[in-house]
Amino acid sequence: MLAPRIIPCLLVHNKGLVKTVKFKEGKYVGDPINAVKIFNEKESDELIVLDIDATVENRDPDYKMIENLAAECRMPLCYGGGIKTVEQATRIFNLGVEKIALSSAVIENLKLVSDISKEVGSQSVVVVIDVKKKMFGGYDIYTHNGTKKTNIDLEKFIIELQSLGIGEIVINSIDNDGVMKGYDLSLIEKIKPLIEVLMTVLGGAGSLNDIKTLIKKFGIIGCSAGSLFVFKGKYKAVLINYPNKTEKEKLIRNIKLWNNLYKALKQES
Repeated sequence: MLAPRIIPCLLVHNKGLVKTVKFKEGKYVGDPINAVKIFNEKESDELIVLDIDATVENRDPDYKMIENLAAECRMPLCYGGGIKTVEQATRIFNLGVEKIALSSAVIENLKLVSDISKEVGSQSVVVVIDVKKKMFGGYDIYTHNGTKKTNIDLEKFIIELQSLGIGEIVINSIDNDGVMKGYDLSLIEKIKPLIEVLMTVLGGAGSLNDIKTLIKKFGIIGCSAGSLFVFKGKYKAVLINYPNKTEKEKLIRNIKLWNNLYKALKQES
C-alpha cells in the first residue's frame, strides 16, 4: 500500500553537512556518516543526500563518499550531485544506492533521463527541480545551487520529463529553503495535477504540523525537509531528529482511514 513518505534531505559541502537558507548561508551541521547512523536508528523512510559542490565545481561525484554512505545506510538512499552520464549513474547504483537524483544535467541534456532509465529502470531515476517565484506570478527553474536561471516552462518541463521515463519528481522551493515557515502549498497545487509519478516536496518545513498539512491536503506524497530534521528549538541548535512511530502514525492516519474505506467500498461493489 502506498503511503506518504517522510524524507530527510542532507546537503554535503566540503565533505561535511550544511544547511542553507534560500540556497545561501550554509551552516555546518555535522558529519554525513554520523547523521546516517542516527537516521538508521530512527528508522527514516528514505534519505536524500545532495552533494551541492559537484556540479558547480564541474567534477565527478565523490564515489568514495557515496560508497561509505551506502554501506552505512539501512534505508533507501537517493544520491544527487555531479551526475552527467549513464556510466556515472551505473557506477553509483553499483555502490548500493537505490535512486539517483538528476538536476542541471537534465536541463542540458533531456535524453540523459531516458538513457539512464533504460539502463537501471525508471523507478530509480529522480529529477530535482529547483524553483523560485517570479515577480509577477509563476515560477522559474534554476540550476547550480540557484545561481543560474533557465528559460524553461515549469509545467511543460514536468510533462516532458514523465514522457521520458522517470520514477519521481522532487520539487524544491528556493524561496522557502531553510525558512521553516511551511511548504509552498500554492506551488504544489499548481503542479500536482500534472504529475503521475511519485512526487516529493522540499523546502520550508518547520514543524511536523507542516508535514501534516501537506499530507492532509495532498494525500500520497513525499514530505522532505532539511532544517526540520537537523535543528531543534528557536535558536536552531544542531540536533538530528525524526518523528517516532507514534508521531508518524498521527501524521498519516487520515491516509490510512481513506485507504481502508476505499478497500471496503471496492469489496462491496
